[in-house]
Amino acid sequence: MLYGNYRFICRFETEACLPRYKGSAFRGLFGRALKKTVCALKRQQCPDCILRERCFYVRVFETELLSETGTNARVSAAPHPFVIEPSAESKTHYDQGEKLHCSLLLFGECNRNLPYFVYAFEQMGLVGMGKRADGRLGRFAIEAVLCGDEIIYSENDKVLKATDFTKELSLAGAVLPHCTVPVNKKGNCFTADPSSEDQASQRIRVSLETPLRFKANGRLRDSLPFDMLVRLMLRRVSSLMSAYGGGEPPLDYSGMVRRAGAVRTVESRLRWFDWRRYSSRQEKSMQLGGLLGDVTYQGELGEFLPLLEFCSHVHIGKQTSFGLGKISCYC
Repeated sequence: MLYGNYRFICRFETEACLPRYKGSAFRGLFGRALKKTVCALKRQQCPDCILRERCFYVRVFETELLSETGTNARVSAAPHPFVIEPSAESKTHYDQGEKLHCSLLLFGECNRNLPYFVYAFEQMGLVGMGKRADGRLGRFAIEAVLCGDEIIYSENDKVLKATDFTKELSLAGAVLPHCTVPVNKKGNCFTADPSSEDQASQRIRVSLETPLRFKANGRLRDSLPFDMLVRLMLRRVSSLMSAYGGGEPPLDYSGMVRRAGAVRTVESRLRWFDWRRYSSRQEKSMQLGGLLGDVTYQGELGEFLPLLEFCSHVHIGKQTSFGLGKISCYC
């Protein structure tokens, strides 16, 4: 699956008051800006629009309207092909001239349309975001867009480099970036002494960096046993690869979940984080709580490492397009 990670450095042109969690503010404004940019029939509602099968906005924001959705039995609709990762800082007040960073993750062929996303961000800045300060929204300008350490767009020349900055994201050959402990010949990492008899026992810490929101049996959950984490990861990998990566990967789904049940939770420092957002599309306030913190697992983890590495790039759970469900893994 094609994968791009683009970091936006924004500079506030006016004073701004933002929520503590900024993902929803970016996402709502971003959707309106992109629709204004690409919509051909301005007065037509998306569900009734004759162009919806070809519309770029629909493919990005209204994926449930596409006729090809629902073909994967594990998911009810195609996932959004993007994630907006907001700044991790908790500050809410920004003065004129202060900077705010966020990242835009794109999946599949949407990376070929990066100029539309950059232009939409520019339009967002002209409109402004957050609560009104002195009667105005917080307007901002894009100072630069980076991919890795390379500047691919700047306010000085307003030219987007034509180089392809995507990489291929797959389950093959995945290695967790934070593993520093010994490995065996198969590449599995261990916390135990390699000379001990307990070489099948591995330990890994999963950090939930943004709220993880998910349901089991129709109810929101406030704990994360390993088999549930594996279910969430398999669902995310299956849906993304089916929609944007050339097809659902041939994994032993039920077997992996069953084997994950033998992995123990040895330490959990998870907490529930509540936050609210207002949906202008649904015209209502929404409560969107989720889990934050760290949880450590121990057991036979080798076959799950590619899943963990893949999902550390793409988020898991509900409302991933807001930036929810960001995980990092440490051996």
